[in-house]
Amino acid sequence: MRRCRPAFAAAVVLAAFAAAPWSVAADRYPQQSVKIIVPYPAGGSADALPRIVGDWLSRKWGQPVVIENRSGAGGNVGAEVVAAAPPDGYTLLGTAPAPLAINQNLYPKLAFDPAAFVPITVMARIPNALLVGRKVTATSVAELISYARANPGKLSYGSQGIGTTSHLTAELFKSMAGIEAVHVPYRGSAPALNGLLAGDVDFCFDNLGSAHGLISSGSIKVLALASAKRLPAFAQMPTVAESLPGFVSDTWFAIAAPPKTPPALAEVISRDIAAALQQPEVIARYATLSAEPGGDYPAATAAFIREETERWAKVIKAAGIKME
Repeated sequence: MRRCRPAFAAAVVLAAFAAAPWSVAADRYPQQSVKIIVPYPAGGSADALPRIVGDWLSRKWGQPVVIENRSGAGGNVGAEVVAAAPPDGYTLLGTAPAPLAINQNLYPKLAFDPAAFVPITVMARIPNALLVGRKVTATSVAELISYARANPGKLSYGSQGIGTTSHLTAELFKSMAGIEAVHVPYRGSAPALNGLLAGDVDFCFDNLGSAHGLISSGSIKVLALASAKRLPAFAQMPTVAESLPGFVSDTWFAIAAPPKTPPALAEVISRDIAAALQQPEVIARYATLSAEPGGDYPAATAAFIREETERWAKVIKAAGIKME
């Protein structure tokens, strides 16, 4: 067997010693409270999902897991806080897609680099749904598209705001269906759904978790889900893809760590969150939000976020969407 050259052997030893402190730190993590910054207001799915996971983790870790809402600028405010935090695992980002996969293609300049975050895992995915108000007579995706094509620009759609997942999903729908509709941006899910309820807009896309109450009461109608296939819990509900092949849009919720967080530490956090997502109590609470638990490890999460970034970049470019 060939012997290692002295210089090479020394380099290997130095690299091992350099990595050792982080390995030890990861093994002992956490030693204090962990903060998850949610860059959205309290009360929505983006806020509820990390709280559910945080409750379980706080018991496993024996340390508090604190959720802090730092909303503003489409998620950028909270993302900036995490981007500037020490890479020690004690400040994490719990977010919907915008700061990690959308905003870099919307805003002319960001105070952080989305690609520099260290992805931990996707906590959950919630299918978006095509929702219509009760005054809309269409009872299927095909009927809505047919009406929109016959009446260009007569329909209006609401969204959570410019550049949000609900906005981009509607733009993708318009493009694939070959229709025109007027965009009415709101400031979040609740105002957009209220606009739909009041008849101020004709349709919108939103995740099932946000719209669950209005759907259950019959106040608004679901024409189809934007999932890739029919879901067992909604077996009778068609997908948009059955009318527009290839149409898929989920709202996903990820955990990411500050730039330069050591891979060993990211793996530990990801492993523990994955364990949380397998607990019956967590699964049951997620089900009330129509959320499918995730749990991918960092490498798979990073690849998924890159794919989502590329996908939504195409929609943004095609629709000419810009933020000042």
